[in-house]
Amino acid sequence: MESEGLFSSKLKEIVSVLPDLPGIYQYFNSEGKIIYVGKAKNLKKRVNSYFSKVHENRKTAILVRKIADIKHMVVDSEEDALLLENNLIKKYQPRYNVLLKDDKSFPWICVKNEPFPRVFFTRNVIRDGSLYFGPYTSIPMVRTILDVIKRLYPIRNCSLNLSKVSIEKSKYKVCLEYQIGNCKGPCENLQPEEEYLDGISQIKEILKGNLSTVVAHLKGRMNQLAQEYKFEEAENFKNKIAILENYKSKSTIVSSSITNVDVFSFDEDELYGYVNFLRVVDGAIIQAHTLEIKKRLDEAKEELMALGIIEIRQKFFLNSKEILLPFPIDIQLKEVKMIVPQIGDKRKLLELSERNVKFYKLDKNKQLSLKTPQSRTDRLMEQIKKDLRLQELPTRIECFDNSNIQGAQPVAACVVFIGGKPAKREYRHFNIKTVVGPDDFASMEEIIFRRYDRVIKEEGPLPQLIVVDGGKGQLSSAISTLEKLNIRGKVAVIGIAKKLEEIIYPDDPIPLYLDKNSETLRVLQNIRNEAHRFGITFHRNKRSKEFIISELSQIPGIGDKTIEILMRKFKSIKRLKVAPQNEIIEEIGVARAVKIENYFKTTREL
Repeated sequence: MESEGLFSSKLKEIVSVLPDLPGIYQYFNSEGKIIYVGKAKNLKKRVNSYFSKVHENRKTAILVRKIADIKHMVVDSEEDALLLENNLIKKYQPRYNVLLKDDKSFPWICVKNEPFPRVFFTRNVIRDGSLYFGPYTSIPMVRTILDVIKRLYPIRNCSLNLSKVSIEKSKYKVCLEYQIGNCKGPCENLQPEEEYLDGISQIKEILKGNLSTVVAHLKGRMNQLAQEYKFEEAENFKNKIAILENYKSKSTIVSSSITNVDVFSFDEDELYGYVNFLRVVDGAIIQAHTLEIKKRLDEAKEELMALGIIEIRQKFFLNSKEILLPFPIDIQLKEVKMIVPQIGDKRKLLELSERNVKFYKLDKNKQLSLKTPQSRTDRLMEQIKKDLRLQELPTRIECFDNSNIQGAQPVAACVVFIGGKPAKREYRHFNIKTVVGPDDFASMEEIIFRRYDRVIKEEGPLPQLIVVDGGKGQLSSAISTLEKLNIRGKVAVIGIAKKLEEIIYPDDPIPLYLDKNSETLRVLQNIRNEAHRFGITFHRNKRSKEFIISELSQIPGIGDKTIEILMRKFKSIKRLKVAPQNEIIEEIGVARAVKIENYFKTTREL
């Protein structure tokens, strides 16, 4: 296909790591200029669609040929993606986007700053102390909300100046809205201001998204109409409830309460610091960028953040007087206020920036692992070595786990991970032979001894790290066995306790607690869980097999050899019970087949 030929390895890598989340994507040409901005409910699917088919539209085909780079930004919802797309198109006017010629902004609902406030729809935000809610991406939603408000709280829609003086002088007379019940006549002092403002307070709660009371009221009205067989009117209320329940009161992308602000967030890994930047002008996000900073020494995050802020402000000629940060930094910029927001719209903006810097780091690491999988393995091994304070890279890790039920059928499992990945051909099961009863410590001693006694005799590879699933008791058992085999100093050994995920060392009374998000802990958990799964599966199969053998051995004249032949053929008691008689005869002869048939017939009758 035409588009597949244009899908360079660089673009393939970018698209392969895009998240399945809502957001906007930006296409750049070879000169680094934005040529298209789009929104998506699912970024990965939408962007991939440009390269997975031949485009009949000539303009789209030309656009695809010119794409040299792709950047994206994750948002909370499809509505936010639509708003952000609108902001960016207005700012950059990309060649292949539809021009917004009428330049209409999205609708807001205004609670006017005036005596007896009005509540109305507007596209113009005027900073006069009024409250603005939105913006909204759907005019029907705005109309529904205003209609519900009007029904629940009769408020004025006139533009009269209802000052205390004007009302006392009886300047105004009630109008038709009062006569039909849409207004309670505050202009003639027929409604106390306190009562009116109480209604406005409840309206603000609705506009903030606190809709439970309103939705409950509408559902009651809908049910009442349905009981009166007024189904068309009930359907109308049902539609209003659906719109309100899908109503999103706040947009992170556009906010009337925030003017010109720069938002910075931070993340890091072993080699780089990442600083994400969002530019907010007149309450709308119009720019996003993430800067990578190569670490030289063990710089603190505050130092890297400060460097990133200075670099980005110079690069984009920023002059905002307010900066939002996730943590304080020790720099001062002339006439610039630095804030670490804790709640509200500014906190939501910061969280959006933090979310995007994490996705940027994740996408970069995914692309890196696709390009050079070995470098990812090397980096992971170095990380584990550093986190666990090991002497050498843990290229080969072996983990042991015991399984038994009240001492019955005790077994153990050993799983092997090489380069952080399972090497399933090297997994081993153990039947516990020398231990009687549920003794995990003695069982651990036996399997460690059997495992490494054989490895030594066969001159096989020793692991760089042994992980014991359990606490200090199991770890001590493993250590004493390794000492008997004279390999204690050649292999590092740790225990991992399930309850708190604590790492236990042989000669250290204080356990190590790794960060819950660390790759090292994730690898150890995977190894421990794999050992548990492998051991439990073996234990379950063994119990099942022993149950089968014990049941068949009750049949007079049926010995172990016959049972082995039957299990090799039919695999289970269930299959044996329903097997045709001639198939059983073929395997073990007529006489023994009859004995088995009679046994199953007797047990069914019981």
